[in-house]
Amino acid sequence: MEHNNCLHSINACVVIPTYNNCNTLSRVIEGTLQYTKDIIIVNDGSTDLTTQILQSYEGLEIIEHTINKGKGEALKSGFSKAVELGFDFAFTIDSDGQHYPDDIPSFVNEILTNGEALLIGARNMDQEGVPKCSSSGNKISNFWYWFETGVKLSDTQSGFRIYPIKKLKSIKCYTSKYEFEIEIIVRASWNGIKVKNIPIKVLYDETERVSHFRPYMDFSRISLLNTVLVIISLLYIKPRDYLRKFKNKGFKRFFFEDLLHSQDTPLKKSFSVALGILIGLSPLWGFHAVTAIFLAVMFRLNKFIAFAFSNISLPPLIPFIVYAGCATGNFLLGNKEMEFKWDDFDSYSNTAGNHILEYIVGSIIFSIICSFLAGVVTYFILDNKKSKNFIQTHN
Repeated sequence: MEHNNCLHSINACVVIPTYNNCNTLSRVIEGTLQYTKDIIIVNDGSTDLTTQILQSYEGLEIIEHTINKGKGEALKSGFSKAVELGFDFAFTIDSDGQHYPDDIPSFVNEILTNGEALLIGARNMDQEGVPKCSSSGNKISNFWYWFETGVKLSDTQSGFRIYPIKKLKSIKCYTSKYEFEIEIIVRASWNGIKVKNIPIKVLYDETERVSHFRPYMDFSRISLLNTVLVIISLLYIKPRDYLRKFKNKGFKRFFFEDLLHSQDTPLKKSFSVALGILIGLSPLWGFHAVTAIFLAVMFRLNKFIAFAFSNISLPPLIPFIVYAGCATGNFLLGNKEMEFKWDDFDSYSNTAGNHILEYIVGSIIFSIICSFLAGVVTYFILDNKKSKNFIQTHN
């Protein structure tokens, strides 16, 4: 595949957003020109020598923002122009010089080999020269992306990407700065677009690289975005996906595969039981179910089992559970043994209220003990059953 033709095979262009990166911009453009002349530069209100540098190139599509609007808006402008020009894919390369354009053919080959996807260049964040804050921030971002989509990536913050822009036209994003690159990949995944990593090289030369990332402000924006995306995921996306699976699989298959997870290991089922008991006996009244499901999703446990066992605090059992928590707390704190009359079961909330410290401490310890015992017993029962089934199958 010839360098200057490799992007034609997938009908792609390159979008380069830039803001006051005159020290590295020429090198990025020159490197990209080795692979394509279909380049869209978005000058996002630069105040340095960027405009003069761009005037020295012919044939480039240049979009000028009169003021700095943010990387997200720059990318949106570039994508709109790319769609207008009839391209199916758009590469994005940062203008700060950290990316190597000679990685472009790897993206193209991945698309040609495995089909359409949104590919993100995965940097080696452990190599020398990578700022610690960038490495730590990337790990946090990877976790939230997995939580919101169920997809595990090793790098969610790299700006070296290829987007299937025509499929993204109908996806509405509301952010305008660095957080846009998080929002777009989450919403793309929610809309059924494959999002994958591909290894790339990276250069961090702090002597010429200019970063406009503002740690406090931009981390705050990203944190707020992730909070919103988590809420949408839990309240809409995950229920929607379950409903779609139910329609496609039918009740029986959906119940065993997606709710009961009959293929789960005894250990995973045991942890799910333990989680349900732990939350169900805790003093989180009114939030048992939602907390159990939230933690089951976070730790990739069986949501149905965790939810079912979190309902151990049924009304007939509540007085006994409250009493057990208070009694455990009294014992641990060394207080005088309290009185608890069985005739007062209808006022168990008053009992807990009069011994609030004992109840909170005791219920937490009591729930941990019961959770551990339930998990261990469940594991041995399921493991023993599995062993018997194995023996019967092979006899």
